[in-house]
Amino acid sequence: MLYVVAWPVLGEADDTALRRLRAQYHPGEAALIGPHFTLVFGAAAEREEELRTTLRGVTQRPFWFMIERIVRSDLYLYAEPSDGAAELAALHEALNPVPGRAPFEPHITLGRFRSPAEAEQVARIVGRQNLPMTGRIEELALLRRTGDTLDTLASVRLGA
Repeated sequence: MLYVVAWPVLGEADDTALRRLRAQYHPGEAALIGPHFTLVFGAAAEREEELRTTLRGVTQRPFWFMIERIVRSDLYLYAEPSDGAAELAALHEALNPVPGRAPFEPHITLGRFRSPAEAEQVARIVGRQNLPMTGRIEELALLRRTGDTLDTLASVRLGA
């Protein structure tokens, strides 16, 4: 499966906080990949050349984002950006010419829980202790996941 992610550049304290949260509440994924915004999720291998071409044509300049809220969706906990969300959505649309089943909501997945109540409790604690967070998106990467490995196939610096 193929993925395109936007790598956030964060201050040391914010990066550490996100990595710790993911390690605690989403350990399988945290061991595989650090904090990121997924722009293409689980694309077929046949789309590799198309995604490479689209990435080479990205004209988006680097941009700032701000995370001001932590949200729960069923059993998952997400950090959602306010500032920068429109830019992430535009990149998602450029990379996904056919809309998905659900509307795209840019986010960094922080964890998966056994119950919605547990996710809600952690969301409140995390929000009080760690927000707001500010970062910058400067790079996108095309990744291939095979089992428990993740390989970078291409990287693009925004505005380059």
